[in-house]
Amino acid sequence: MPILFDGMLLADYHQIYLEDAAISASLPAIWRDGDVEARILVGKHSVTFATARNLSVPVRVELHDVKPEIDARTADHIVVGNFLTLGKIVIAGLLDYIPEAKHADVPAGNLCAMAVSTGLGTLSEDGIQGDDRYSIHLWPCEQKGVTVLRQWQNK
Repeated sequence: MPILFDGMLLADYHQIYLEDAAISASLPAIWRDGDVEARILVGKHSVTFATARNLSVPVRVELHDVKPEIDARTADHIVVGNFLTLGKIVIAGLLDYIPEAKHADVPAGNLCAMAVSTGLGTLSEDGIQGDDRYSIHLWPCEQKGVTVLRQWQNK
């Protein structure tokens, strides 16, 4: 299982995303109620995930051959979406400068992207401090649309 990225991303506007590097399609901008609740916005060549903080957050992106087994009991929120790629993606925060953002090689075609969010309930009252973490698992798939495997209940 290759690790494509393991570091901090600036989640400006509470968003991080993966996008096909060759297409450079503009990201969808309108979050509907269902997207907000699911914490994901899917475009044809991109997938955007919502974060709890509007600051730099720890993100890990892994590439798998098949859908990984995730212990849902250890996560606050798990959602799966998909996007098309020609074989290279950008991993970035919403306002990152794309030429300097992390790029990674992936299989061309439809990729599933599962975001596993943990520590969402650890944020300070002002939303600045917290132990929230985001793991994104990628694999080739035929799936289309969004599937919420565990829904965060904003406690």
